[in-house]
Amino acid sequence: MGSASLWHLARRGLKVLGLERFQVGHVRGSSHGETRIIRKAYFEHPDYVPLLRRAYDLWAELEQNCGEKLFEPVGILQVGQPDSALIAGVHRSAKIHRLPVESIFHHEVPARFPGFIADPNMDALFEKNAGFLHVEACVRAHARLAVRHGAEIRENIVVQSYARSLDQIIVSTDQGTLTSSALVLCAGPWSSTFLPHSLSLRRKVVLWFETSDDSYNMDRGCPTFCFETPDGFYYGFPSLNGREVKVAEHSGGRVFDDADKIDRQVTPADEVRIRAFVAKYLPKLTNQVTRRSTCMYTMTPDEHFILDGQFDRPRVVWAAGFSGHGFKFAPIIGSVMADFVMHGETQEPAGFLSGRRFGGHGCEEE
Repeated sequence: MGSASLWHLARRGLKVLGLERFQVGHVRGSSHGETRIIRKAYFEHPDYVPLLRRAYDLWAELEQNCGEKLFEPVGILQVGQPDSALIAGVHRSAKIHRLPVESIFHHEVPARFPGFIADPNMDALFEKNAGFLHVEACVRAHARLAVRHGAEIRENIVVQSYARSLDQIIVSTDQGTLTSSALVLCAGPWSSTFLPHSLSLRRKVVLWFETSDDSYNMDRGCPTFCFETPDGFYYGFPSLNGREVKVAEHSGGRVFDDADKIDRQVTPADEVRIRAFVAKYLPKLTNQVTRRSTCMYTMTPDEHFILDGQFDRPRVVWAAGFSGHGFKFAPIIGSVMADFVMHGETQEPAGFLSGRRFGGHGCEEE
């Protein structure tokens, strides 16, 4: 969200400085691991769909401007019981927004997508216009284009606090003090340092399973996938190299209160649930794990985003709490942040994501 905001602010002609705690495209937060799903028939809530349509347009524009492939339109297979949040939610968004989604009987799943099976009591849906984003490449493209438009980025600098005076923002860092006429906070798992909202952190584990079966290859028609099962909600991606498949659990996760103290060591106990899912529903994967990774979900109480700020000048605006499903929205979030900085409001249909839904308003000064 920070790199996208940087691009949108810079391309609108503002003088912008981006402060990065680590390096652009680092692996310590929530935007790494090669891939992120993107889809339009949004089961989480239909109100996201107009923002997704704008996000699709902006991803295409970013691709064109950077000359790099960022979006792979491989589709998404979504499987669950008919009354599950996943299946019922996809149907709801597809109906309200007239999105094309194909229904597939459970027994047709292995013939259509040979790497998967579904239980007899499950429905399957396929959204052709979905797919995945190359996550690190997206972050770097936003940052690179922002610099091309005149932005400056400083890496390995820690923002410690900020304060508002009558006409400027004073930002304290581990390398000194900076001032500006506006501040955009896109701090990911570190957001609670600066914001008054109730946010929690969930540690997530991602595994790559070995395979020699080309059923999981993109060029053989393997899609991204989500399964809501009685034992949890799981997702994954087609193989990028023909040798391994990335799988993770979206549900659950150990709760942490400090982003700097997350346990990044993956233990056998961390793998049990994902391994059980793979053994049951992805029969052509082996039980050999080739790689392991951890990341963080920054959760809001209702698992919807927070886009808000103090809109009187000098402005402080923020994007936070993306709850494990936000990355696909990055360019439209960046555009909304730019709107907030320049106009104190946005014409995008993002009002349902205001932090005011939790009561109170604004951000406490430090």
